[in-house]
Amino acid sequence: MLQSIMNFFGKTKPSKEVAKDRLKLVLIHDRANVSPQFLEMIKSEIIKVITNYIEIDESELEIQLTRTQSEDGQGIVPALIANIPIKNVKTKTK
Repeated sequence: MLQSIMNFFGKTKPSKEVAKDRLKLVLIHDRANVSPQFLEMIKSEIIKVITNYIEIDESELEIQLTRTQSEDGQGIVPALIANIPIKNVKTKTK
C-alpha cells in the first residue's frame, strides 16, 4: 500500500507536480466525503483489473470521486471519473 502511494505521488515528478497531485487528492476527498486511503484503494483495484487487458500509463492516470446531477434530475449523486491513458491493448490475458 505504501509503495502504491509513493508511486502515486512519484519521486521523479517535479515538486510542482507533486503538490498539484496532493491538492487534487485533498479536493477529491472534500467533495466526496471519503478518506484519501479509500480513494487510493479504489485506484489500486482499478489498476489491477484494467492492466489484465490493457497496458496503461499509470503516471498519467487520474481518478476522481465527485458529485454530479443525477440522470433523472432529482438530485446530486456521487460519480467516479477516470482518465486512463492507454499505451497498448493486450492480445492475450493472464
